[in-house]
Amino acid sequence: MAVENVRPTRLELLRTRRRIVVAKKGLNLLKLKRSALIAEFFSMSREALRLRGDLQARIARGYASIRTAEMFEGPTRLENISMLLPDVRPIAVSTKNVMGVRTPRVDAGGFAPVASRELLDLPPSIQEAVRHFQGIYQVVLDIAEKENALRRLLREIEKTKRRASAIENVLIPRLQDTVRYIKFRFDEMERDAFSMLKTVKRKMEQEASAVAG
Repeated sequence: MAVENVRPTRLELLRTRRRIVVAKKGLNLLKLKRSALIAEFFSMSREALRLRGDLQARIARGYASIRTAEMFEGPTRLENISMLLPDVRPIAVSTKNVMGVRTPRVDAGGFAPVASRELLDLPPSIQEAVRHFQGIYQVVLDIAEKENALRRLLREIEKTKRRASAIENVLIPRLQDTVRYIKFRFDEMERDAFSMLKTVKRKMEQEASAVAG
């Protein structure tokens, strides 16, 4: 609303001042939320970085175990055994709330690892390789969950920043301009009223002087 379209009344002045108070409270809350989101973002970033380092180490150990199994059992037997291992079932994905942001929760319950009794029927070198890659699978799920959450947190941080900026740089200054405009109009009206009173008083004095004369 343009300032010129505001009715310069005391009620409008009180209403605008209340809106400024509410806007400043909302701005403070948005800034607190943004700070909390940033803190959560960096905390989760450190965890994702740790998981990535862990994943690289696990992959290195996993491929080393595959090479060892291939050396002991031969590539043909290794391939034949791999065809007998159970497939990974589809994972279950739900949601969770992180600082008011809905992020995916990857449920590893859908992951069907090779049972210990099944491992007993495998050569030791292949048992070791299977265990390594089961661990890798779980870490991959954890990384996927964290990085998806990080992207959503980043979007929420940017959205919160834009909202805070709009309140701080657009809404509050506009409301303050409205208050100044209303007060300016009040001053004008007071000056006009004072001038009118002086004029009336002068006319009354002139009329009184004329009557006395």
